Amino acid sequence: MGKKRIVVKIGSSSLTNGKGEIDLVKLIDHVNALALLRQEGHEVLLVSSGAVAAGFKELGYPARPVTLKGKQAAAALGQSLLIKSYIEEFNQRNISVAQILLTRPDFSNQDRYKNAFDTLSELLARGVMPIINENDTVSTEELKFGDNDMLSALVSGLVHAYELIILTDVNGIYDSNPATNPDAIKFQTLDEIEDQMIEKAGGAGSNAGTGGMKSKLIAARTALNLGVHVFIGREAGSDKLQRIIRGDGDGTYLKQEKATFFNIKKQWIAMHSLVSGQLHIDEGAEEAIVSNGRSLLYGGISHVVGSFGEGDVVEVHGKNGKLGKGQVKYSSVFLEKVIQEQGRESKMVEVIHRDQWVVETP
Repeated sequence: MGKKRIVVKIGSSSLTNGKGEIDLVKLIDHVNALALLRQEGHEVLLVSSGAVAAGFKELGYPARPVTLKGKQAAAALGQSLLIKSYIEEFNQRNISVAQILLTRPDFSNQDRYKNAFDTLSELLARGVMPIINENDTVSTEELKFGDNDMLSALVSGLVHAYELIILTDVNGIYDSNPATNPDAIKFQTLDEIEDQMIEKAGGAGSNAGTGGMKSKLIAARTALNLGVHVFIGREAGSDKLQRIIRGDGDGTYLKQEKATFFNIKKQWIAMHSLVSGQLHIDEGAEEAIVSNGRSLLYGGISHVVGSFGEGDVVEVHGKNGKLGKGQVKYSSVFLEKVIQEQGRESKMVEVIHRDQWVVETP
């Protein structure tokens, strides 16, 4: 197997003992596995939970705090303890690591999104392994990723990873809950995540974590839509990641045969941008941008909805509803003025370039 770019997500329950302490035995097992993967020449990024779970005991909490201020305080302390443990262990294996803390606005803001991509790319080019976590110290509930499963999926797409490995305490995806149904059947491979699978999945499986199989399925579907292969399962031992990337992991492998690959600009438009308005277009323009891969021109716009400026992202609607999203070159005020004019000076001027346009996925 050639060199691959791999994102590994490790949850709180796989790093801590549930009492507000880092479990060094568990952590060292992960470190050894990550180190071996790098020795084989792969580029590795680690998305690590565990900050809140590792910090609440020293703050005097008997269990994981439930208030926002409690979780943020625990994260502030626990993140320091967690990265310190990682640095010590990876240094013993001659591996340099860098801490990256991300929030939702780092993805929704185009400049910050590109900066995150540039920073991660430079670290990998320099042989440094990024260790990524959500910045729980400043994140509010409304602006959180929800859990690090989704963060790992979005990071995988951002860096164009080959595979996302989500390590959990369940050995894969089942058609029902294996904890309550002894006849539950495990999926060895999947090419899509259906809505009914997500609806039947459960929440967090331990007191230490925030996610569960439901969040992992949602994250897996996101990663698949970004062209990333996914493994969800349970493994142990220093060679566990090697077994997984060989296809021998104890879990479920997810892969789309006809995956859609977005460059960083289109990823941001499709997944993270905030929509500021709408453009409604005629059938000719719809065929041009959806079927023929063309840019959207002045002449195809019938009317404008909302107020937006140059560079904002808008939805584009056709006869039967939403077609996709794109970044406009002109403001709503300017476009409305042009549309209202009887003889448009140029119907061939681009409003949304095809490189800044993403078709709505089914």
